[in-house]
Amino acid sequence: MSYNLLSVGADAKTIKGNGDEYITAIQYMASYKTVWEGKVHNLCAMAEKAKCHEGCLVTAGRGQMSTVQAGRLRKALMYIKDRGSYLNVLRSDLTTFVRRADKNGQQPCVRPNGTTDIMFENYGIIEEYPTVQWYDYTKIVKRAYAKLPSNYHLTLSYSEADPAYAASVIKASQDTGTNMAVVFRDKNNIPSTFAGMPVINGDKDDLRFLDPKGSVVALYAKGRAVRDTTGFVINN
Repeated sequence: MSYNLLSVGADAKTIKGNGDEYITAIQYMASYKTVWEGKVHNLCAMAEKAKCHEGCLVTAGRGQMSTVQAGRLRKALMYIKDRGSYLNVLRSDLTTFVRRADKNGQQPCVRPNGTTDIMFENYGIIEEYPTVQWYDYTKIVKRAYAKLPSNYHLTLSYSEADPAYAASVIKASQDTGTNMAVVFRDKNNIPSTFAGMPVINGDKDDLRFLDPKGSVVALYAKGRAVRDTTGFVINN
């Protein structure tokens, strides 16, 4: 089944968690320096500080294909140009997705920020779909301290490209119990602890809301991130 904004079963990560119990829809958009009417729009606000734009997952897997990149740009421009129309298209996708999941007896899960960091909690759409388990990774530290909808789970995203940013992520994780994702270079040499917290495997699936609280979620470099030297990817 095709959707206008969401993707289901079309990427290597979220598909690992799909099965009899869960089904995940994810949205991929162009995230960095999208230009419209002469203005540059960054849909991942902390990209430059965290240096994740240089190894962004937007280039991983099928994201390297020009047709896929064009589709992600189309979605980003829809969001930028007319927020109301964009949200209505998203609602249409969500309604179809939830109906399909219910029919199959699955828990619908939605990750709206596959390659962006938009604060969807500001639009009220998460509360409109209370049976959906929403989740995201975020580099916007203040979101860890905010009051979020009960069905929206966030995992902080770590980077050592900026020491002050790295410290703020660790502090927010410790202050709030929000888990912290760390991208390691060598998937075969993941430490058992990081910043004093136990490390769990985050690549076995993408269902972050099932992770034990107070954990570091270990991911490993993909796409251009394999060659990253900014501090976004951690040498281990």
